[in-house]
Amino acid sequence: MIKVDVFTFNPFQENTYVLSNETGDAIIIDPGCYFSAEWEELKNQLAAKQLKPVRLVFTHCHLDHVFGTGWAATHYNLLPEFHKQEEIVMEMAPVAGAKYGLTFDNYKGPVSFIEEGTNITLGQDILKVLFAPGHSPGSICFYSADQHFLIGGDVLFRDSIGRTDLPGGNHEQLLSSILNTLFTLPDETVVYPGHGGPTTIGYEKRHNPFLT
Repeated sequence: MIKVDVFTFNPFQENTYVLSNETGDAIIIDPGCYFSAEWEELKNQLAAKQLKPVRLVFTHCHLDHVFGTGWAATHYNLLPEFHKQEEIVMEMAPVAGAKYGLTFDNYKGPVSFIEEGTNITLGQDILKVLFAPGHSPGSICFYSADQHFLIGGDVLFRDSIGRTDLPGGNHEQLLSSILNTLFTLPDETVVYPGHGGPTTIGYEKRHNPFLT
């Protein structure tokens, strides 16, 4: 069974997730740790729980979700994995960071691309990759059908949706991703978003002002 741990990092209050199970292996999702103290927090928590990160994956590559990529990839000897359409977003992240006065050394090295419809495995546990563009051109979500949860990135929030005014954003595409992909999941599915606290698919169907 997968355990979901969340760390809230950087001035954008981004949620970095660590998924782990009884194997002791772990997947780091969206390493937004910007400050060295945040690197240490993540490292120390993983060590305290005796977890070994084996994959470094991304829902999308906006700056607040990739600040810690270089550190995490180097420290744990991992290859960043994201949708191919996020490659340019990753490359442009330092430019966006400079506009906010948040300079950082971007990751430079090999990457691996995740295709929609494939699975990410952690021991016997399976996460299905769902393609949900609109907030960013290659946004993906990670869905556990067995445990009824979704790591949703910045697609859907409690009572809100992802912004679409950034380069590559598309409002109609985002709405389509939510209505035709996320809202086909069971109502009890817990959504762990890229910012803020969790919600459920059923709650958002009934209450989200952008979708009702």
